[in-house]
Amino acid sequence: MVRKPASMYRNVRQRSFTRRKYMGGVPGSQVIHYDMGNRSAEFPVKVTLIANERCQLTHKSLEAARITANRAMTNAAGRTGFHIKLRVYPHEVLRENKQATGAGADRVSSGMRGAYGKNVGTAARVSAGQKIFTISVNKEHFAVAKDALRKAGHKLPTPIRIVVDQGQELVQ
Repeated sequence: MVRKPASMYRNVRQRSFTRRKYMGGVPGSQVIHYDMGNRSAEFPVKVTLIANERCQLTHKSLEAARITANRAMTNAAGRTGFHIKLRVYPHEVLRENKQATGAGADRVSSGMRGAYGKNVGTAARVSAGQKIFTISVNKEHFAVAKDALRKAGHKLPTPIRIVVDQGQELVQ
């Protein structure tokens, strides 16, 4: 069966659904790492990706954005020249009322009867102005970090903005 488009889950339409204790069969999150790069070093420049609108970010889109940003930074600064932090966690459980399609589906499908749905994935609810990713780098890799976040923002279903927080010694 064809997967539903991400636009079905982008907007927050229903109540929060997070209590995994009472539901069975919740798929695990695909996000592997929340901290990447050099976690112990102090970097003077912080570049942050911020969501402009309230929405839900699926675990698949978060993982795609994380991979994109991590690959761009690793290629430019090496494994120890940066630190990336993913600041949201996909707690929300997404449900889908699966419908039969194709020939003879009218005899098989029961329509909206019992339309609570099955668990199909997880998402992070993000409010407007909330930080999603933060990259800490040295001054020479600032442009690469900004571009890495721009590329990661293309994987997310919300308009984004990139904010730069510089240390005291970099203020010009």
